[in-house]
Amino acid sequence: MKKTFAFLSVFVLISSLLVAGGSGETNTSGELSFGTGGDQGTYYGFGSVLAQRISSETDTKLTAVVSNGSQDNIEMMDMGYYQLGFVQSDVMSYAYDGTNLFEDNPITDFSTVGALYMEQVQIVTLNPTIKTVADLKGKTVSIGSSGSGVYYNAIDVLGAYGLTENDIKPTYQSFGDSVDALQDGKIDAAFVVAGAPTVAVSTLASTRDVYLVSIDDEHINSLIETSPYYSKYTIDSSVYGTDEDCQTVAIAAVVIARDDVAEDDVYNIISTIFNDKEAISASHNKGAELNLAFASSITNIPYHPGAARYYEEQGISVPVK
Repeated sequence: MKKTFAFLSVFVLISSLLVAGGSGETNTSGELSFGTGGDQGTYYGFGSVLAQRISSETDTKLTAVVSNGSQDNIEMMDMGYYQLGFVQSDVMSYAYDGTNLFEDNPITDFSTVGALYMEQVQIVTLNPTIKTVADLKGKTVSIGSSGSGVYYNAIDVLGAYGLTENDIKPTYQSFGDSVDALQDGKIDAAFVVAGAPTVAVSTLASTRDVYLVSIDDEHINSLIETSPYYSKYTIDSSVYGTDEDCQTVAIAAVVIARDDVAEDDVYNIISTIFNDKEAISASHNKGAELNLAFASSITNIPYHPGAARYYEEQGISVPVK
């Protein structure tokens, strides 16, 4: 009888550990995995700073995990391997609505925690004669990995100018590979969607004259009308040492959580991010972009109750799941 009880106890313990530790089931016990991005990217760098701060200041233990970015984070969250994730605002809309990357396969078991900073659509070239998106016609252009968020951003921007993938000579490369290809003269331009300054672009700008292609007001307004998750954004000339400012569009970098993450955990996460904004800013430059009004500005994906509780304390009402 004792042996049977001991066996059952061990079985229950192992089952509990599997549920808590990334077996594909969720974890709402205060020990959470946070899907970010590649280890050289902003998602991971900033996410690690946030996770460390939250873990040291609250009972919620958050671990930043290297991942393949927005789509991967949503899919891994859906399977229960991550409980939170960094995502582009457009990609989370694709998932929720079952379009583009998630066509006919919607994922809706997540909620918004907060929009933290903007990611700019940067069209990078070393060719000063490429001045508008229209000038990309017939050129060899990197439009991101096939099926990635960057790919769809590129297709959206090209489409605003009446261009399609067939009007350019597309390549499908990561940021780093795109920069190498620009450097070697293998491509004419590259779409890079990330918070500026982006390391890959800064590295290129340190040795070459870099040009950013602007998007004019008419085409920005057309793009926003059909894809409201974009907003107008200006990249200052000082960011990469360009001759002039670049007008483009941007999307939000958003933290989302599985619906079944404990309310107190999500409250601890968002309250620490804003209560400790100064300390976070000292550790990562994206901390300076934290803004409550922006964080609570998502309208198409409801907020997690834990996040809504914090915003309510600040006098801000958000849609709640």
